[in-house]
Amino acid sequence: MLVASELRGELARIRPARACCRRAELIGLLQSAGADGGFRTLDHATARIAVQLAASIGLPASAPRAASAASPLPGRHHLRVELGDVLPSAWEPVTTKACDRRAFLRGLLLSAGSVSGGPGGPHVEFVLRDHRRARELQRLLGESDVRSSHMERRGRQVVYLKGHEEIAGLLRLVGANRALLDFETSRVSRDVRNRLNRLLNAEEANLARTVRAADRQLQAIGRLDADGELDRLADGLREAAAQRRRQPDADLDTLASSLGISRSAMNHRLRRLVELAAAAAGARGARADRS
Repeated sequence: MLVASELRGELARIRPARACCRRAELIGLLQSAGADGGFRTLDHATARIAVQLAASIGLPASAPRAASAASPLPGRHHLRVELGDVLPSAWEPVTTKACDRRAFLRGLLLSAGSVSGGPGGPHVEFVLRDHRRARELQRLLGESDVRSSHMERRGRQVVYLKGHEEIAGLLRLVGANRALLDFETSRVSRDVRNRLNRLLNAEEANLARTVRAADRQLQAIGRLDADGELDRLADGLREAAAQRRRQPDADLDTLASSLGISRSAMNHRLRRLVELAAAAAGARGARADRS
């Protein structure tokens, strides 16, 4: 199962070695910044990594502090970073190299991403301010073979991923190796559990059919015996009837093995016994009608 808090914690612990990657991750983080340059997050780890990234490339950063009382979101913590020219209007300058692209997407997932699970499976969303950035994000993901979809919700642009392959591809791309391992383990466990349930359901259905068939056969054998018809049948049919009575719960393979014949031959004999019993019952009914 993909847990959002654990994923965020793992991403926040990643420390890019290269200055270009640190800058790219910071720019990804700041994609959720407002027009005044304020960076807001509820996650303390995300706030700390933003301060560390900014400091590592020589940008001033204020310490995380509680939102002011005038804020419509009291009690929420935010970090304000003086952006300068670090936040480009287009993403190409910081996403050209593969390492920068991974770092940028990692920062974007931390700031503008959300992870949820449900009956329909895991779901990852990126909520962005404008249509252009949503399309650019889809392009970036597509270049890494991660398929995504786009929609508008309450005036915001949402790029979302559904499906195990796409989400696993995103986790691999941003370096969330522990989350990826847990995600794949959960998927394998779920697949094994579903396969086992299907096998058990199929076995239960087969058993129910065997029981119903055995009941029909035993009733037919009983009617033939009561009418004195059983002793007049061919040896093979009598042997099949006797074996069914000795093993009332056995399946066809077991009965056939007991008589040393094939499964299809055993099935034919038992079916023939049912047909003969039905024909005898029909004949009795016809005689009763004539009388």
